[in-house]
Amino acid sequence: MAGSARRPKSQPVAPGAPAGAAPAAQEPTKPRLPLPPKPDQTGPATVTPTGASTGVPQDAVAQRGAYLTTAQGARLGDTDHSLKAGPRGPVLLQDHHLREKITHFDHERIPERAVHARGAAAHGVFVGNGAAKKVCCASLFAKGKETPVFVRFSTVLGSRGSADTVRDTRGFATKFYAEDGVFDLVGNNIPVFFIQDAIKFPDVVHAAKPHPDREIPQAQSAHDTFWDFVTLHTEATAHTLWNMSDRGIPRSYRMMEGFGVHTFRLINDAGASVLVKFHWKPKLGVHSLLWEEAQMAAGFDPDLHRRDLADAIEAGAFPQWDLGIQVFPDNEEQMFEGIDLLDPTKFVPEELAPVQIIGTMTLNANPSNYFSETEQVAFHPGHLVRGIDFTNDPLLQGRLFSYLDTQISRLGGPNFAQLPINRPHAEVNDMLRDGMHQSAVHSGVAPYHPNSLDGGCPFLAGAKDGVQIEFPEQVAGPKVRAAAASFDDHYSSARLFYASLTELEQAHVAKAYTFELGKCYEKTIKERAVAVLREIDEQLAVTVATGLGLKVSGKAKAQPDVVVSPAVSQLGQTWPVEGRNIGIFADESTDLADLAATVATIAEQSMTPLVIGPHGGGLGSGAKEVVISRTLDTARSIEFDALLIASTVPDPRLNLLLQEAHRHLKGIAYTPGGAEALESAGIAEKSAGVQAAPTLAASFSALVAFLPEHRVWARAAEFAR
Repeated sequence: MAGSARRPKSQPVAPGAPAGAAPAAQEPTKPRLPLPPKPDQTGPATVTPTGASTGVPQDAVAQRGAYLTTAQGARLGDTDHSLKAGPRGPVLLQDHHLREKITHFDHERIPERAVHARGAAAHGVFVGNGAAKKVCCASLFAKGKETPVFVRFSTVLGSRGSADTVRDTRGFATKFYAEDGVFDLVGNNIPVFFIQDAIKFPDVVHAAKPHPDREIPQAQSAHDTFWDFVTLHTEATAHTLWNMSDRGIPRSYRMMEGFGVHTFRLINDAGASVLVKFHWKPKLGVHSLLWEEAQMAAGFDPDLHRRDLADAIEAGAFPQWDLGIQVFPDNEEQMFEGIDLLDPTKFVPEELAPVQIIGTMTLNANPSNYFSETEQVAFHPGHLVRGIDFTNDPLLQGRLFSYLDTQISRLGGPNFAQLPINRPHAEVNDMLRDGMHQSAVHSGVAPYHPNSLDGGCPFLAGAKDGVQIEFPEQVAGPKVRAAAASFDDHYSSARLFYASLTELEQAHVAKAYTFELGKCYEKTIKERAVAVLREIDEQLAVTVATGLGLKVSGKAKAQPDVVVSPAVSQLGQTWPVEGRNIGIFADESTDLADLAATVATIAEQSMTPLVIGPHGGGLGSGAKEVVISRTLDTARSIEFDALLIASTVPDPRLNLLLQEAHRHLKGIAYTPGGAEALESAGIAEKSAGVQAAPTLAASFSALVAFLPEHRVWARAAEFAR
């Protein structure tokens, strides 16, 4: 089915089991080998530090043996007590196990990323469809070519301990383990960026991070230093506007678009080049959380996005994205329809340059160890393969230095590519030697070129040997600290984006600005922000100013006509329903046969059924027992895409769940047994997206009709003020 693969029958209906086997009630005492990873997990491919396949199973690089040992393999009989001079005596310095255990613990943490610190990741595969053959000779885009990938999603501003659902840009970084090297497509969920030149990276990050005196606020842009910067530095306007839109709070990583941001150059077998922008299109569509949902999730489930990704993969509802490119002529101007392709604060509407799909990515396995994989993975935009090259985008050019420098510092030396998750699946003979954490055992005596002592090896590749292509672009000009005049346009891209949104989405933007600026202290900064908004849309500026208690004076500035781009709006389309979470409230009064059949039907359609009960445990007994996945104490609307109500209990927590789901525009269907619950919650029978049905099975059929639009947007009018 589009959007996800069928759920393996061996998988549990409700994902989230912490281990591959249920634990015993008592501490086990009989020695046994370590448990294998869960079926949904995998680790890095088993290749050597120089890219050769070892052929050994992945468990060969995990912990081994049934007994606790030192790092050198000596078995230990006690790890609960330090070695002392008598039971009450001082601890002895000779206790090697104590020193080794504590020393390693002291050094378990590595410096977190300055940005993109909080992330979640998954393994998968990319399959090319051959559509890129005319413009690119990269082997990974060939028809039917399967390339392993590792993808890391992240927030930008927050620390590793921050919440998933803050308003922020999201990172979308993909590592392709291609047969001719590693290609890292390091992008975001927003196609434009705050700055045009990488020399301003420290400025934008320092402004967006918490205030240096108090170290608050965490993981958000609603504070003075951020808005001080972006209102003075108006090239940030387009990115800020995207961030204030619903794109700033995605519903799920699975429902998030990705962009390469920069313009890249592709080269074909004949040496001809084109310019392109990369796009990731989620099969499930692009959806967002409502503002209240995001705030609730930050408190009730700050791990919502990473849990959602891992649970979907464990349940077999594998998320998928199509990789597409917008193609432009590689001419001297490097402009397209008046848009400067080297300016990363601009985007090209898809209506002007359609996105051509060149392959599909499926994420089908969770990491087996967060630190070894998700935390230690090292992306770098300079990791390219034959057929893909850079442009002179000044932001991209600076990233080529910054990422390498960062990885050396964060991962403790220049050999970070030898960490298992970063190892290429291609042969490596780089003549780079030694350094911290060198794990390759090099042979030969001549790590230099040219040489004769090692028989001349390694040799330089020729055109017929798949050599990396560095496009011979003409470069000339005086040394200046300047930008092209076209970079001075700071508002056209923002106007285009805002004008392309529906009225409901525009209202969300206005509320976001009102909240964010309302958290600022300085009135001057708020007034400056409103002045910037007047460059985009007068009514937007007036709405925000009114919410802030400010006056808008002077004549409105005449704005040029804008040809809208419907592709940037998240509303007005329908999407596959696979991968959705369906909450089912039931208790002992529910028809358990109908409940069990409905749970099975939902699972068969690659959705996740989560039974909600007034208590934990199960409903029924024996072979007919239906397991309760959530209780009224643990269930909130944010986790579900729709609700089925099959019972009524006099419990204010059920009222709260229903009221939240209704307010959050979720589809709700109910059986006769659940009718009183809706009445108690004050939900009208005729409310849009609320449907009665005689059985649970019929209720689910009715509910499916509401899911393709993701939310019941028609109900929004019932809450309009």
